[in-house]
Amino acid sequence: MSVHVVADTADKISCLRALLQERHAVTSELLDGPGGQHGEADAIVVAADLRSVENIAVLKELSGKISHIAKRIFLVDQKARLLIVQAYALGATRVLDAAVRQAELLVHLADRSPCEISSKDSLHNAHEAASAGAISIGSMFSAVLSGKPIDVRGAKGAGDRIAESIAADGLSSWLETVRRHHEGTYQHCLLVTGIATDFGLSLGLAKRDLERLSSAAVFHDIGKARIPLAILDKPGRLDAGERALIETHPAAGWEVLKGSAGISPEILDAVRHHHEYLDGSGYPDGLCAASISDIVRILTISDIFSALIEHRTYSPTMSRERAYEILQGMHGKLEMPLVAAFRDVALNR
Repeated sequence: MSVHVVADTADKISCLRALLQERHAVTSELLDGPGGQHGEADAIVVAADLRSVENIAVLKELSGKISHIAKRIFLVDQKARLLIVQAYALGATRVLDAAVRQAELLVHLADRSPCEISSKDSLHNAHEAASAGAISIGSMFSAVLSGKPIDVRGAKGAGDRIAESIAADGLSSWLETVRRHHEGTYQHCLLVTGIATDFGLSLGLAKRDLERLSSAAVFHDIGKARIPLAILDKPGRLDAGERALIETHPAAGWEVLKGSAGISPEILDAVRHHHEYLDGSGYPDGLCAASISDIVRILTISDIFSALIEHRTYSPTMSRERAYEILQGMHGKLEMPLVAAFRDVALNR
């Protein structure tokens, strides 16, 4: 097998060549070098610091040129979960720890390509991540109702697992799994987290911003813990009083979270304002465009789309195509360039 190594330092190239050249024909190049040396390689191994904006920019450019290579292994610091997500967003088919041993790397090079991995594997991974997310959401709702502290760290960990599932197995697998196994408010929260994460990945958000977005999505509807289930999961249209009560949930969520350690101002802002519109017609604060952050704008689009395509036992599930048409019709309320950028997520991913 021919293996091409791409790394951001000469030392990494030397180490990887030493690990691989006994078994494989190895070529290599520095990430900031002239490039174009991958040729007809059977596999590519990338070892670069994904905390570097410059490295990410170069790898984005490279990703289209190596997409035909069946095995694309990225080596990252696996203690930083979102580096794994970033690697998959850049085209990885496998992500291994940067301190990988020779035997493990050789096994993964010889292992099945992602094209040979069955859809059952993807659905299993998505099911495990969705279960972890549902448990975390349930724990948060219970904590709100009982007045106990919220497990912020656990919720963020669940968001990371969802992000990893989306990055590795795709959005369609996530949507299928969540709509099959979860209902009502939990289904909605899981759908929003998956869709917002995939949207962030498609936009190429930096690691820190992607982490904020996935966390904001996990927490965004926590205020619904204070709304009676009979209203939350009511089949059919809400009356005026029920609608007014539902519209208290963003401010209620903000109130619940504002004193919690580990909740950043950006997450609090997203929880309180994910129902605001650019024209000032949203709630609870009637914000206008200049006051609505980028993360909130992304989350709002994801939230609306999720609500439209939810599976409900009492009505047919709306198609993704029809849901996207509705977003396109919300001129003045949503940022249209972002809606345009959301097209691939909505229809293809």
